Amino acid sequence: MYNVSVSPHVRDKSSTKSIMRDVAIALVPTLGFGVYHFGINALVLILVSAASCMAFEALYEFLMKKPITVFDWSALVTGLIIAVNLPPTAAWWMPILGSAFAIIVVKMLFGGLGQNFMNPALAGRAFLTISFTARMTNFAVDGYSGATPLAVLKEGGAVNLKDLFFGFQSGCIGEVSALAILIGAAYLVIRRVISLRIPLTYIISTICFIAVIKLINGTPVNADFGIYLLGELLSGGLLVGAFFMATDYVTTPVTVKGQIVFGLIIGLLTALFRTLGSTAEGVSYAIIIGNLLVPLIENKTVPRAFGCEKESFFRRVKKEGGENE
Repeated sequence: MYNVSVSPHVRDKSSTKSIMRDVAIALVPTLGFGVYHFGINALVLILVSAASCMAFEALYEFLMKKPITVFDWSALVTGLIIAVNLPPTAAWWMPILGSAFAIIVVKMLFGGLGQNFMNPALAGRAFLTISFTARMTNFAVDGYSGATPLAVLKEGGAVNLKDLFFGFQSGCIGEVSALAILIGAAYLVIRRVISLRIPLTYIISTICFIAVIKLINGTPVNADFGIYLLGELLSGGLLVGAFFMATDYVTTPVTVKGQIVFGLIIGLLTALFRTLGSTAEGVSYAIIIGNLLVPLIENKTVPRAFGCEKESFFRRVKKEGGENE
């Protein structure tokens, strides 16, 4: 006897809840180090951000008489990623505003999880940066200067690679320790929550484009240039963006070629923002712009169905002309 049923015929044990739970677990090392490094205010911001996202999602669904989905962990992950991108000096009410924009405007008004056109957490971070620029760029904490390593590199200064790797530097709560970020990333890869296709393409292309731009501008190739490139790799939001934000299932291409193209595009944008822009960072804006280009990327990289002949340019033009008539 055969069991006849409709597709899909191949099933996986993973679910939205299990995937989001793994992402939340993977964020623990970098957020935990942020609390250790910056103190109690960092912990307050993390808790307020996570609680706000969950509360806004539950409240919206209750008022709109929709099923409550807050227990799928996606709102919690959004809150944690917003906290990752907050400076440790931020006021307690800032993650509440960022969470409201991320959950209500970007996520729920467009249909909820799976329908948002950009990463809600990055949209919340961008909203806060535009609205409260001075507060979002103030990284002065006891024992650490207000200048981030990226700002130092942009001004031509030197950085300590050891401090960058272990996290003894100024910056946002969840982006200072490359080691902690890589521990969380390794967990996601081992759990098969993410592949390395987008992260590696993004990281390598960013560093390569930065190198090319600097060489065009006349930067000499020497040991200091290599330290500079490693500094660009280990500082700022590049690593955490590559593994935790650029890999969002909803806002990234599903095709293999599309994921590579996506990584190249956001890598180029990040390099341009960092080297030619007025600010030292550009990861959030690069990924948001990449999110907006995903429909176009998928349209151009979708694989041809088996047995279908590739349509020539002239045949396509002729067919479109006939349809217009």
